[in-house]
Amino acid sequence: MTSDDALDQFRHIARERAFGRHVGSDRLIQAALDALIAGVESPSLAMLAGLLRSEEPEAPELFDQVLEELGLLFHPPADPRAAKWAMAYWIAGQIADGSLDPAAGTRLIWADIAYDLGYPEELKPLVRCAHNLDDWEESWGVSIDELNREAVEAATQFLSQRSAAEAGD
Repeated sequence: MTSDDALDQFRHIARERAFGRHVGSDRLIQAALDALIAGVESPSLAMLAGLLRSEEPEAPELFDQVLEELGLLFHPPADPRAAKWAMAYWIAGQIADGSLDPAAGTRLIWADIAYDLGYPEELKPLVRCAHNLDDWEESWGVSIDELNREAVEAATQFLSQRSAAEAGD
């Protein structure tokens, strides 16, 4: 793992936590260990990496301190709807770049975002992909790989609509 990879891991975990996803202390400590080994430097990084099992409750606070020291703190929008949209774009980006399994990503968008936003039109293709991937049966005559490709295409299309909307602003 390079220092850039370690910093990307910190950014990813920071967003997961900011969007309300549970991240165990063991992952926070492991990310710190990975970062130390990769040569990342921060005053609190070694303290986080060296936490013992009995000290795990301290990990979230130390992780936030490391994020601050590295300039990686992430705050989602304060408006709950805007935060849900930001989370949708973040997850779609992971689906599109291959860092998140299409079935898992579309399921998150369906269950954690689309419902709360009232199933907006922009998310319907991703929700449809989630349903197809969840309900898939071999008898459908379409492979699971094809459904995964459709999910990646839907995520890419969703992201391109955002880019076009932002360019028009």
